[in-house]
Amino acid sequence: MTGWRRRAASAAAAVVLDHLVGDPPDRLHPVAWFGRAMTRREQRAWSDQRLSGARHLGVGITVATVPVALLCAGARRTSGVAAGGAVSVAVATATLGARSLDRRAAEVGDALSWGRIDEARRTLPVLVGRDPAGLDEAEIARAVVESVAENTVDAVVAPLFWAALGGPVAVAAYRAVNTLDAMVGYRNDRYRRFGWASARADDVANFVPARVTAVIVALCSPGRVREIVRAVRRQAPGHPSPNAGVAEAAFAAALGLRLGGTNRYGEAVEHRVELGDGRAATPGDIARARLLARRVTGVAAAALVSPFLWELWRGARSRRPWCRGAR
Repeated sequence: MTGWRRRAASAAAAVVLDHLVGDPPDRLHPVAWFGRAMTRREQRAWSDQRLSGARHLGVGITVATVPVALLCAGARRTSGVAAGGAVSVAVATATLGARSLDRRAAEVGDALSWGRIDEARRTLPVLVGRDPAGLDEAEIARAVVESVAENTVDAVVAPLFWAALGGPVAVAAYRAVNTLDAMVGYRNDRYRRFGWASARADDVANFVPARVTAVIVALCSPGRVREIVRAVRRQAPGHPSPNAGVAEAAFAAALGLRLGGTNRYGEAVEHRVELGDGRAATPGDIARARLLARRVTGVAAAALVSPFLWELWRGARSRRPWCRGAR
C-alpha cells in the first residue's frame, strides 16, 4: 500500500479513536504540555518585534515535531510498519478535537435550553475569546455556531488534511502553528508584531482545509449548495480571517442563518461582516450546527479511508479468481 493511503487510513482511524476516547485531561495532553512550554518561553523571550515572534514560531514547530519524528523513526526501526502506523494514529488523535468541540458546544446549548444564561456565559470562554458579559441568548448562540464552524476547520479537517498529506510530523507542525496562533496571534498592542508570524503561518496552514470544509458542508447540505457558494464567494472575503470567514459563511448558508455582527474582546470592539442571508441564530441552532459538524467529520473520515478500502478490495479481487467471475 502506498504511503499516502496508509497516512489517510491512519487519519481516519484517529477520527474513530477521538470519537471513542476524546481528549485526555490537560495534565496528560501533549498539546497542553506544548502550550505551557511555549508560555514559559514567551515570558522569557518576548519582545515587540516580528523577528522575535518568528523565532518563537520556529522554536514551537521544532519542539512539536522533533520528538514526533524521533518517536516515529524509533517505532519503525524496532517494530516495523505496524508500530509506525500506531504512532501515526496516536499523534493524529492527539491533534483532533471533534469530540471535545461537540461536548463544549453542547454544554453551552444545554445551559441555554434550561434558561441558565449565567452558566452559559461562564462556559462560553472555552469556545470563543469574546467577552461573554452582557450577551443575550441570541448572541451566545451566534458565538457558539461561529465557533463550531471555525473549529471544524482547526480541530477536525485541517489536522486530517495534514495527517494524510505529511503524516505525524506534518500534523504535529500544524498543531504547533494553530496553537501558537491561538496564544499570540492577536491584533493588540502586545502581539501585533510578536504574533504576526504565528498568525500568518496559521492562515497558510488552514487555507486549503477551510475551503475543503466548505466543499464538505455543501456535500452535506445538497439543497443549499447555491446559497453556500454565494456566501463563501461574496461574503467570506469581508471577514477579518481568510479562513474562518469561509467556514462560517458555509455553515451560515447551510443552516439558513445570519452570522457575524458586533463582537467585544475586552475593551476592543469588532464589527464583522454579516454572513448568510437567513435569520438570526437561536439556542436551538447550536444542536443543528453540532450535527452539521459531525456530518462534516464523518464525510472527511470516509473520504480518507476509501482509498485504503479500495486497495484492499483490489488486492482481494486479484487473489481470488471467483471475484472476477471465473469458473
